[in-house]
Amino acid sequence: MQTGAMPVLLNHTIVGAKDGETAARWFADLFGVTEPRHWGPFWEIVTENGVSLDFMSYGDHPVAGQHYAFLVSEDDFDAIYGRIIEHGLEHSADPHQEQKGAINHDDGGRGVYFPSPDGHLLEIITRPYGSGG
Repeated sequence: MQTGAMPVLLNHTIVGAKDGETAARWFADLFGVTEPRHWGPFWEIVTENGVSLDFMSYGDHPVAGQHYAFLVSEDDFDAIYGRIIEHGLEHSADPHQEQKGAINHDDGGRGVYFPSPDGHLLEIITRPYGSGG
């Protein structure tokens, strides 16, 4: 139960990478978003809903793979998925990567999972899970 006047909103998250700049630029290119800006030790990408992804260089330290899911329009799905294919990225319809080379149609939309160069599992979906369809 929320007791304060301000709602709880995700503001930012740190995305670990061997090289933060390289990872942020790869992300910007693949997703077709504005180039990252350098801020302190981070390379920042800001999503349309104001959440920033702060890519941070870990160098030789291990990067723990995380899952990041992005809700996109049908047109953006086509563009991003086209770049996934163009770049020859492995992709699958499911998070366990058993349905390789496919997309899903969950909730009447489309979705696909694919890895980042640093081992994060990225996902694009056109409908929020549980929204029906």
